[in-house]
Amino acid sequence: QEQLVESGGGLVQAGGSLRLSCAVSERSIYWFVMGWFRQAPGKGREFLAGISSSGDNTYYADSVKGRFTISRDNAKNSVYLSLNRLKPEDSAVYYCNAIDGLTPSPAPRFGSWGQGTRVTVSS
Repeated sequence: QEQLVESGGGLVQAGGSLRLSCAVSERSIYWFVMGWFRQAPGKGREFLAGISSSGDNTYYADSVKGRFTISRDNAKNSVYLSLNRLKPEDSAVYYCNAIDGLTPSPAPRFGSWGQGTRVTVSS
């Protein structure tokens, strides 16, 4: 079964930046559309961004459009999320997964989730 390991989170001041990484093992992501999600305390998991298998097409939720950038490196079996102009409301645990399409509410395709990486934005 695939394993996903997210990293790169941390504590940052509002307006700052972070770059998150998601390394996938036991399964190639080459043919998969990939996405990033986040979950804040007491809230459901929110879809943020997706990227096509080739990397040519992306989709962003309105809440992060213009501030976050998704990318991928199929050779490294990894997906990335650059977070810029961070706000306190961006504080959450961030996860990656394969998704079923570049839509507003895609379903995850991998059965397992990683442990996530925590982002905390101070005001």
